[in-house]
Amino acid sequence: MRHAIWLSAAMAITLIAASPTFAQQNWLERIDRASPQQLQALLSKFPKADSNRDGTLTRDEAIAFARGMLRQNQPPNRGSQKSRLKPTHEDVAYGPHERNRLDFWQADGEGARPLVIFIHGGGFQSGDKSKWHDDANVRRLLDEGISCAAINYRFRHQAPIQEILHDAAHAVQFLRGKSNDWQLDPSRFAAWGGSAGAGTSLWLGCRDDLADPQSDDPLLQQSSRVQAVVLMATQATYDLTRWEAFLGPARDEWRKSDDDPASFYHLTSANDLTSQSGRAILRECDMLSWIDAEDAPVFVSNPLPDTPPTSRNQYLHHPAHAREIERACNACGVPCYWQQSSDRSEFSDPVAFLTTVFNAKE
Repeated sequence: MRHAIWLSAAMAITLIAASPTFAQQNWLERIDRASPQQLQALLSKFPKADSNRDGTLTRDEAIAFARGMLRQNQPPNRGSQKSRLKPTHEDVAYGPHERNRLDFWQADGEGARPLVIFIHGGGFQSGDKSKWHDDANVRRLLDEGISCAAINYRFRHQAPIQEILHDAAHAVQFLRGKSNDWQLDPSRFAAWGGSAGAGTSLWLGCRDDLADPQSDDPLLQQSSRVQAVVLMATQATYDLTRWEAFLGPARDEWRKSDDDPASFYHLTSANDLTSQSGRAILRECDMLSWIDAEDAPVFVSNPLPDTPPTSRNQYLHHPAHAREIERACNACGVPCYWQQSSDRSEFSDPVAFLTTVFNAKE
């Protein structure tokens, strides 16, 4: 029976574009009923369906991919590559480091456009903005009249996490400074990321504004805030000392080095984390502590099994991360739409969420 359901989901993605309208809806419903394990099995057949490139195929990604095939009126070809979506402006420097680069796609439309900033995953050790060049969600957003950007940032061997997060904030400030030149609405910015990119997006959504009106640099006078965030397979906080409270202890074999988590912050040992400067770093990286009533609405999807973690991947992307975010948001009255919560989100996918948020701010 499990094989039959998996096969139906795979057939749904393959046949949906060629089916009549009623049959298309039936196939979408079959995908919607597939279990998380069955969805992951689809990755080997349809890797492009994993739109945020975090190695986990969510239900929303599978449905969005199928709907994309429907709009193209053709079944997906597993062996082909979609044509690259050429940025309007490519490899633009937003900071001094070679990794401080971004790509920008300008949407058609009258007046200033909203902007979604895509942030790649990779554990702050790998990944590149080019992975968004053939992303179905970028295309969907552009079709909705929403401009898009994708950023690179420094990796862990180049900078500690607290500085990497500020790279992303500087990219937001740079893009806001381009509002006139690139026809952007500075009051309608959003961040979207997977895994490490998701945690960074959450930090952008809740970190107090880094704008410095007294700065001699006009870009640093710009707001670093975003007005919506999309989190795919996110972490709840980058104060790693908080994880055990809601995830349980990590196994030794899951650690990247003997000095984890201190090395994440470029500190020498665990003792450094308890110093005054160490505590300040942990506070800076703690999204859960930053969340307050003024923050951006959140869309979050962490679809892995809600069971005790048995792997590093499950530990990093566990539904408990999403649960902690939901609790923090609910305590402050921040709208939070967690796809796997008992009260299923009213939004079918992140694009629907963003268009609703942006339209409400017009």
